[in-house]
Amino acid sequence: MNLTQYVDHLRQELAVAAEAGGEEARALAERLTAPLESAARLTLLNALSAAAEEITSELAPGSVDLRLRGLDPEFVVTPPPAGDAFDAQAEYAALMAPTPPPPAPPAQDAPDDGGTARINLRLPAHVKARVEEAANRDGLSVNAWLVRAVSAALDQPGGGRPGGSAGRREAPGFGGGYTGWVR
Repeated sequence: MNLTQYVDHLRQELAVAAEAGGEEARALAERLTAPLESAARLTLLNALSAAAEEITSELAPGSVDLRLRGLDPEFVVTPPPAGDAFDAQAEYAALMAPTPPPPAPPAQDAPDDGGTARINLRLPAHVKARVEEAANRDGLSVNAWLVRAVSAALDQPGGGRPGGSAGRREAPGFGGGYTGWVR
C-alpha cells in the first residue's frame, strides 16, 4: 500500500489552508511540510495497525498483519482454516442458547491423590457425538469432560449408591421397589 498519495494529499490541503493566511502562512506551511511528512506517515501506520488488530479480532482464528517494507505498509491476510467456515445460523444458535450451569466442583470427600485408573467405556455413536460437542463447548477434552460429569453425578443425592436410580425403579404409589427378571 503506497502512503505517498495520502501524504501528498495532506500536503496539498495544508497549502490550500495556508493560502487563506497570506504569504507568511504559505511560507510557514512550506517549511512545515517536510517535517510533517514523517509524522503523517507514522500516524497513518498507527491507524492501519489498529484497523488490522480490530479486523483480526473479528476474523479469529484468521488474522490480518501489517508489515512495513521500506516506506510502504503491506497487509498480510491469513484466512481461517477451510474447515472452520463461518455458519451464521450456528453462530446465532450458539449465542441464543441458554448458558450452561457452572461446572460442578470436584468431589470434596476424596482428596485428589493424583492417581488415575484406566477404563474402557463403550458409548453409542450418537451419545459419543453429544459428549464430544459438550466437551468442545466447555473447552475440555472428552476425558476431562467425562471425569467432571461422573463426579457431578456422584455428588447428586443417591449418586453413590450401587445400582443408582437406573437399576432400581420405585413402584408408583408404593414405597418399595422392584428388581429381577420377568418371563
